[in-house]
Amino acid sequence: MEDKPYGSLKPSLDRLTLGVIRILEASPGVDEVTFVEKEPAERHSIVSWEQKNSCVLPEDLKNFYLMSDGFHMTWSVKFDDNPMPLGSMVINSISKLSRLGGSSAYALPNAPTLADLEDDMDEEGNEDQPEKPHFDSRSLIFELDPCNGNGKVCLVYKHTKPVVTLDTEIWFLDRALYWHFLTDTFTAYYRLLITHLGLPQWQYAFTSYGVSPQAKQWFNMYKPITINTALLSEEPDSFVNKLDPNKVFKSKNKTPVIKKKLPSQPGGSQKSHASTTSSKTPSLSGNSLRKREPQT
Repeated sequence: MEDKPYGSLKPSLDRLTLGVIRILEASPGVDEVTFVEKEPAERHSIVSWEQKNSCVLPEDLKNFYLMSDGFHMTWSVKFDDNPMPLGSMVINSISKLSRLGGSSAYALPNAPTLADLEDDMDEEGNEDQPEKPHFDSRSLIFELDPCNGNGKVCLVYKHTKPVVTLDTEIWFLDRALYWHFLTDTFTAYYRLLITHLGLPQWQYAFTSYGVSPQAKQWFNMYKPITINTALLSEEPDSFVNKLDPNKVFKSKNKTPVIKKKLPSQPGGSQKSHASTTSSKTPSLSGNSLRKREPQT
């Protein structure tokens, strides 16, 4: 497992990344694009995972792990000659495809678990959204992507009784523990991950409240390949700077500004000028108020 630049990638790995590295390296301001090449997962590791969790991996996800045991690609932009991490695309390895909802939150006796939230969750149906996953035994939930702490992308087995079905879906769990449907299959989710370039908080584009203003700035600068133009439309009460990456990352040589000092006047002359002005003012006002006497 090692970081490799684009030029040294194998043709098979270039196909795995769908050529997105070429797009990123041609984008203005992008400084580093790294891809962590991983060996294929052992077949016995996949079988062991299925036996441990009493479920069968979807065929497309299983084939992905047999080609690469996870996925990790990052890219940065340069600010003040220093790289700043920005994009991140992650799919956990088979060993880190861990289950959510089963363990205690604080590792203490009788500590609350995610399953305890079921009584407080809104159970109202929604015609536009499929049935939401459950943290209790009704669903099996596994973490695919930690999303840099902005939430979790999860592989969900929604029906576990009487046995775990083969039907799976990909859902996004935000930081407020609300569920948002992403795709029906892992293959469709993988395409979303790649085409959104791993931009910060891109998963929130599939929520009712959308991405944050800061993330929208990056979306405007590095538009995803399958961008929804309505996502970048400005709301009437909000203001988002429209940044041009060609201007933001263009180096400019600033010319020094030379300030000229005005010649200083002697203090005595300033005082005499002020006294002369003040002495003239009453006489002028007196002349203007003096009435002219009629001539006889």
